[in-house]
Amino acid sequence: MNTLKTPKDVVEFIERENVEVVDFRFMDFPGLWQHFSVPAGEVDESSFEDGLGFDGSSIRGWQAINESDMLVKPVPESAFIDPYFQHKTLILICNIADPISGSEYTKDPRNIARKAEMHLINTGVGDTAFFGPEAEFFIFDDVRFDQNSNSGYYFLDSVEGRWNTGRAEEPNLGYKPRYKEGYFPVPPTDSQQDLRSEMMLQLEAIGIPIEAQHHEVASGGQAEIDMRFGPLVTMSDNLLKYKYIVKNTARKHNKTVTFMPKPLFNDNGSGMHIHLSIWKEGKNLFAGNGYAGMSENALYAIGGLLKHAPAILAFTNPTTNSYKRLVPGYEAPVNLAYSSRNRSAAVRIPMYSTTEKSKRFEFRCPDPSSNPYLAFSAMLMAALDGIQNKIDPGDPLDKDIYDLPPEELAKVPTTPGSLREALEALEADHEFLLKGDVFTRDVIETWIDYKLQHEVLALDLRPHPWEFALYYDI
Repeated sequence: MNTLKTPKDVVEFIERENVEVVDFRFMDFPGLWQHFSVPAGEVDESSFEDGLGFDGSSIRGWQAINESDMLVKPVPESAFIDPYFQHKTLILICNIADPISGSEYTKDPRNIARKAEMHLINTGVGDTAFFGPEAEFFIFDDVRFDQNSNSGYYFLDSVEGRWNTGRAEEPNLGYKPRYKEGYFPVPPTDSQQDLRSEMMLQLEAIGIPIEAQHHEVASGGQAEIDMRFGPLVTMSDNLLKYKYIVKNTARKHNKTVTFMPKPLFNDNGSGMHIHLSIWKEGKNLFAGNGYAGMSENALYAIGGLLKHAPAILAFTNPTTNSYKRLVPGYEAPVNLAYSSRNRSAAVRIPMYSTTEKSKRFEFRCPDPSSNPYLAFSAMLMAALDGIQNKIDPGDPLDKDIYDLPPEELAKVPTTPGSLREALEALEADHEFLLKGDVFTRDVIETWIDYKLQHEVLALDLRPHPWEFALYYDI
């Protein structure tokens, strides 16, 4: 499928492979894939240049009703055959354009990512930014939730859940991972090996290289499938394909997947550690003779990332639930420091990356609820700001942060404690994102407003079940 490079290639493929339906996909502003389909005979080479129209006012965070017409412009090299639909369907990822001016739409997340890649080239610093996200997720057997004026609840279940050791399952076989001990027991304790392998092989079948799959730390079906790193836009596209394949493979087996960062109380949440390196003319600019085998530019990039981390988290950790995972003293890294091995630091330099080509750093705060086009772009812009302004990251923190005395720990800055705080940080610190017209002011303003109105305030207005346990009898 990756041999398709031009509109002509796609049209010929449709005819040769008897494709019946063409499905056009694009990313809405908060981060969900959207789509519509046309009969395959409606697609010709002009479809790629002229685009196809749709109503942009119905997409979250986009156009007003009085200026709703938008265009999707399909990207030939993004094509793949959908493995789930009954009728043979070709998927095409699209860019979004204004039908009157023809210009790329500023609030199209993929457009922002494309501009970030171009900005990197224009700075002269490098020509390619490689990203390697490690997205974790939960595989559940049942989910129910509701919120009304007089009630609110959620219920999750998994046959793997440690909480079910006493349930009558006729028979209950007892092989359920202990809390925080799901990393890496073999079957029968790990009951989802075949399901994860099916997900992994299906991802490879649509052209996404996979490095590994395994059970993750939490009980109740936490999993991880690791994709091979790639350039910013390509990796963002691949992460959307990844979520799609993982969710629909689970659904085929009557299971459900969530990338929600913290669905379970008292067990590990799902993160998405993101590896980053910047290259120029085939050379890794992060390899050098400095700390942990890193270059001066790599350390400056870390400095930029740490400096702007509170604002970046508005994109890399963009849900209220994200901050149920980022809690001091637990498994997620909330300390804005860097280290060569210390996994409690926000930025880690993997020490198994011993060759020049493998040198990179890992940002450990993000989670998989993020819109990858925006998250990766924000990280790149912060790293570039660090390199261009020679931002010193300070000394590494190679001690166990959890064992530091209080007076020493107080000197280590931490991540925001809520989505509201992250949005406030973004409002105060976003000039670095505006360089090269990558993030425009309307994007920043709309993101902050949307998140505050639809998520932060919406949650603030609703009683929490635990509040009844705390306060009902007062």
